Amino acid sequence: MPGPTNAAPDSPRRNRPRFDDLPVPDDTANLREGPSLHDQCLGLLPLVGVWRGAGESVYPTIEGPYTFGQQIVFAHDGRPFLSYESRSWLLGPDGEIIRAAARETGFWRPQPDGELEVILTHASGITEIFYGRARNLTSWEIETDAVVRTSSAKDVTASHRLYGLVEGGDLAYVDERAMMGQQLQPHLSARLSRIAG
Repeated sequence: MPGPTNAAPDSPRRNRPRFDDLPVPDDTANLREGPSLHDQCLGLLPLVGVWRGAGESVYPTIEGPYTFGQQIVFAHDGRPFLSYESRSWLLGPDGEIIRAAARETGFWRPQPDGELEVILTHASGITEIFYGRARNLTSWEIETDAVVRTSSAKDVTASHRLYGLVEGGDLAYVDERAMMGQQLQPHLSARLSRIAG
């Protein structure tokens, strides 16, 4: 997997693009701006921000491995959940951008008992419901309870993800998947640096 990009030096002053004319509070990926983080989300506080970097995809049914760039945004509007958005793009051997790739959107919903509910929808026609918990103050583990697919989506039956802050403050994750008749095994991994928040 390629090394991380450097965190933006002005990241504490940056935020995700926002619409200031919304009649309700817009999401913020910067804890210094907008509404206060809901108390129920305090265990997810280290995730709030905009993260960008690179990763690698491997799987027996996919030609590769291949390298991708990715941006993940964890934001909030003061209510007891974080909004989540991921965009990725395929990278060539010299780091050149080949084309847009996977997209996900969803919500991380911490519960009063410490359980974490995560709902993710992929542009490829898959929706996943995960349950999990914080492993400690800087890592979170989730696994699917349900996977729903459209008729045109890949045959994905399960996913397990581990997210964590690593040395240097970067966000790293590993995504294991059971799909296309294969057992649960590593599929994606990435290391992302904070660019805003």
